[in-house]
Amino acid sequence: MGLRLVACLFHLPTAVIYGSLSLFVSILHNVFLLYYVDTFVSVYKIDKLSFWIGETVFLIWNSLNDPLFGWLSDRVFLSTQQPGAEISSPEVVLKRLKALSHNGPLFAISFLAFWVAWAHPGLQFLLCLCMYDSFLTMVDLHHNALLADLAVSAKDRTSLNFYCSLFSAIGSLSVFMSYAVWNKEDFFSFRIFCVLLALCSIVGFTLCTQLLRQRFEAGGKAKWDQESTLKELYIEKLSVPPEKRITLAEYLQQLSRHRNFLWFVGMNLIQVFHCHFNSNFFPLFLEHLLSDQISVSTGSFLLGVSYIAPHLNNLYFLSLCRRYGVYAVVRGLFFLKLALSIVMLLAGPDQVYLLCIFIASNRVFTEGTCKLLNLVVTDLVDEDLVLNRRKQAASALLFGMVALVTKPGQTFAPLIGTWLLCAYTGYDIFQRNPLSTLVSAQPKLQSPAFLEPTLRQGCFYLLVFVPITCALLQLLSWSQFNLHGKRLQMVKAQRQNLTQGQAPEVKTI
Repeated sequence: MGLRLVACLFHLPTAVIYGSLSLFVSILHNVFLLYYVDTFVSVYKIDKLSFWIGETVFLIWNSLNDPLFGWLSDRVFLSTQQPGAEISSPEVVLKRLKALSHNGPLFAISFLAFWVAWAHPGLQFLLCLCMYDSFLTMVDLHHNALLADLAVSAKDRTSLNFYCSLFSAIGSLSVFMSYAVWNKEDFFSFRIFCVLLALCSIVGFTLCTQLLRQRFEAGGKAKWDQESTLKELYIEKLSVPPEKRITLAEYLQQLSRHRNFLWFVGMNLIQVFHCHFNSNFFPLFLEHLLSDQISVSTGSFLLGVSYIAPHLNNLYFLSLCRRYGVYAVVRGLFFLKLALSIVMLLAGPDQVYLLCIFIASNRVFTEGTCKLLNLVVTDLVDEDLVLNRRKQAASALLFGMVALVTKPGQTFAPLIGTWLLCAYTGYDIFQRNPLSTLVSAQPKLQSPAFLEPTLRQGCFYLLVFVPITCALLQLLSWSQFNLHGKRLQMVKAQRQNLTQGQAPEVKTI
């Protein structure tokens, strides 16, 4: 029975194994996004200064580690690409898989470090954030890089993306279960739950990377042909004449003149902020807007749907993109976010069913937009190549520069959210005084009837005015972005002309 199971696993399609790696990331990362702020504020009682220092340091590190790790991971390949030298796909893929087999389990271990108090809250907050994000960045970097290494055609990459979205949706089921065991007064059950998730992730990363490594190592010993599960890819030689190479400063100057890049990163910064704002404050909204009007199981359902639906919606959004274009779909989602927020504002916080739908749909459409923006980045890569007449598309570097500018939105989300809540209601989540610590919903020194309505109203206005503001700013930025329609077709045609004649020997999977 065991040998049969191993044989079945070994014969799984490569796209399924590759996509399953998203499962072992999402089961941990969704729980992290949902609970790390509440854990340090409500359970570990971190002070405001330490919280702000930790988030500020994390802001800097989170922005820099993408381009830094990208250069560190790929410099060995760049250094060997001399005239006459080749790097085959198995070498590149095995390098990525080796990195995933090491960083995947370390990522799971760093996830566990959040849920046990082992140092001063301020120090633990800083170290946990930076350590967790470092391993998450390494995992995401190599997993996304494999998308380019495993497939060449758009059809094959779409298949890989399909399984990533499917397994990410399955991984989001961890949010359903987490809501049932989450209890700030008794943290033991939640800690056991997190240990089980981490063990599942460690086993999954180890098994999947080992299966893929065996497949590529076996494929490297034999001549790959059209009937192989994976075909050999010839990576085109990247040697550039010395006089054609540019410095980092020159590259940054070129980006500063890239108009569409600047408008895109401005819009994407707001999008990243809104995505993480929804994740960080979802428990607060449920507690103070709906906790006394819905059951625990309904709250768990809302939480789970808000994490699963974006991955499933992505499959539908991709079909819309093929029909109408990415630009039109993203613009439509911005208008939809604005319209829903205005309707909710006019309806007020007492419409329970409408409030449930809005809280869930706000997160679903926001996350769905995020998942489409990588397609826009690939168009920017094409435009960058055409504008600067590069011999090779600097895709990895451009993705890193996008992350450099937009990742600060992850840190701005909890900082701006807590500040807005305090400014409007006077409620400070960092205060020890039970009079102010309403997260536990147990005020002792003043009447709940006096305090809770003010906090509830503040949470409602935060819930609706943040998406309204984000949508207006994004529509303004997106209206200035002109890489769509005829211009995009012209860029694609020019890229084909620039690359015509190089004719690298590439075989598709």
